[in-house]
Amino acid sequence: MVEHDTLNATRQAYDAAAPTYAHLFRDTLRDRPLDRAILNAFAEITGAGTSGNSDGNGQVADLGCGPGHITAHLHELGLDAFGIDASPAMIDLARQAYPGLQFDVGSMAALNIADGTLSGALSRWSIIHTPPEQLPAILAEFHRVLAPGGHLLIAFSATDGPSHPTQVFDHAVTPAHRWWPDHLAALLHKTGLVETDRVIREPRPTDQRQFQEVHILARKD
Repeated sequence: MVEHDTLNATRQAYDAAAPTYAHLFRDTLRDRPLDRAILNAFAEITGAGTSGNSDGNGQVADLGCGPGHITAHLHELGLDAFGIDASPAMIDLARQAYPGLQFDVGSMAALNIADGTLSGALSRWSIIHTPPEQLPAILAEFHRVLAPGGHLLIAFSATDGPSHPTQVFDHAVTPAHRWWPDHLAALLHKTGLVETDRVIREPRPTDQRQFQEVHILARKD
């Protein structure tokens, strides 16, 4: 019941904010060369299944895709990418903006994806509204849908230090959570997703929130 209530509250909040959110973040990668480089590396590693590192079908899921701009970027990088989001309003906007791509309403806690089929999964700040006690189940679902050798790229904001495994912060849409990177990497490892790379970006003076941004790439063995 708690999980359902949290998801429903998040869905309603993003439905209400969808047009504003889409406008603000449509060009979010333009001035973020490091983010583009990380996504480029992810695209090269997953490689639509062509690198021989994964037994998947070549598809890559953008989990928590919002208005679809990152899904479209992955498509431009040559990936067979599709997007999933809990907010119907976000999915409507994504379908309008990128009619040639697949976008579906869904929950990260129960993905409508067959076991072991994806070459890659992207979770770009999509876990931030997940209560800490529910996060292991979400990560287990990511593990379930990835093929052996498939990769997960997960991005989130870091807490203030190792003594704070998780922290709540005041997000513009709905309350959100930060994680200490080693803590989240340990949770990934428990599900069978082994960290292979980590990038931490220090906040810029112009950033609204002075949090470290963390990108962890993990592989399903």
